[in-house]
Amino acid sequence: MSRETTFMLSHLVSWLSTLSLVFGGCCSNAITLEQLTSLYPSAGSLITVCQFVVISLQGLPRHVAWTRYGPRLKSRRIPLRFYIAQVALYYLVSLLNNVAFGYNIPMSVHIIFRSGGLVITMLLGWIIAKKRYNITQITSIATVTVGVLLTTMSASKQSSGSGNDSLLTYLTGIAILTLALIFAGLLGLVQDYTYSRYGRPLPVNASTSSLAAPPPTWQESMFYLHFLALPMFVSVRKDILSQIHAIQIGPASTYSLPTAGSRKWPLSILPSLAFPNSPVALNMSLPVSFYSADGGTYARLTLPSASLPLLLNTLTQSFCAAGVNRLTTRVSALTVTLVLVVRKAMSLVLSVTLGFGKVGGKTENVDMNMMWTGAALVMLGTIGYSFGTQGKREKRE
Repeated sequence: MSRETTFMLSHLVSWLSTLSLVFGGCCSNAITLEQLTSLYPSAGSLITVCQFVVISLQGLPRHVAWTRYGPRLKSRRIPLRFYIAQVALYYLVSLLNNVAFGYNIPMSVHIIFRSGGLVITMLLGWIIAKKRYNITQITSIATVTVGVLLTTMSASKQSSGSGNDSLLTYLTGIAILTLALIFAGLLGLVQDYTYSRYGRPLPVNASTSSLAAPPPTWQESMFYLHFLALPMFVSVRKDILSQIHAIQIGPASTYSLPTAGSRKWPLSILPSLAFPNSPVALNMSLPVSFYSADGGTYARLTLPSASLPLLLNTLTQSFCAAGVNRLTTRVSALTVTLVLVVRKAMSLVLSVTLGFGKVGGKTENVDMNMMWTGAALVMLGTIGYSFGTQGKREKRE
């Protein structure tokens, strides 16, 4: 096999793994997110902090070294100062998107409205980066904008019928999503600039082996965007504790696990934590009992019903974040936005056809004809924008 063929195959495998993480991880994450927010619409802060903690723990072995003087950060491909603005923007985008579920935003509207990031990317590119766009791109953006407006109105029409308070709550959620879109657009521009300077792998020379070289740029970015943002959750600590308490007093599920032979797990290994200064009463102990059946010993573990969806959500978010960060280091912010719009369209299909997309445990109250029309316009505008961008690039070449 020639070197060219080997390179093409490795390049293809790398792209397939990246897209699998984006579509598989992010779509699965959307499903578990809907399950959580349907029962606990205000759990956005708790979901976000769990995601950030898990991803940070995964990256510690790669990016933190233990020395005789304590832990220290390993060498980086990108200077630490370039992560400061990214961390603040990424934290705000993640938190605002999850918090918006507490304002009666249906999952389908949430998905399509976030697809309007293409509009924000174009406007910020024109205002900040002084980019210019052709008529095809502008027309496509207008189509996307109309689609997003139709989708937004598909739920606002129903909300207005429930009273002024419900409509005001819905419009507040839309304002939160709009702010998240603006921050996401700014984040894309900052990342585009950063990776255009530092995104290429460092060459391996005689003094730096491949084992000693820093991890890939996407892994580094994924770790620092989550790890450096952890102190920011102090500002919403009371909200997080309240959400934990709401889950604890909610419905519970029982799980049976086999033990090794007749041995029982020592109860001393089970955590029992107390927070005396907490604004709410928290009980972090795990209720476990043992019973015998079919000649074996089993442990009966009772946990809140939201525990399993929360665990799956944090795990799938790590896959999703890995795919998006890998994609971000490979292509421009615009291409990333286009790929994510297609991914959100797949999430929309799953949300509607498989019965997801509820708010507060109730079925979505959405004008489906208006919603699907808006979704079609968003997809049509996105495809047109990609063709307009490709034609512009070929003309320039």
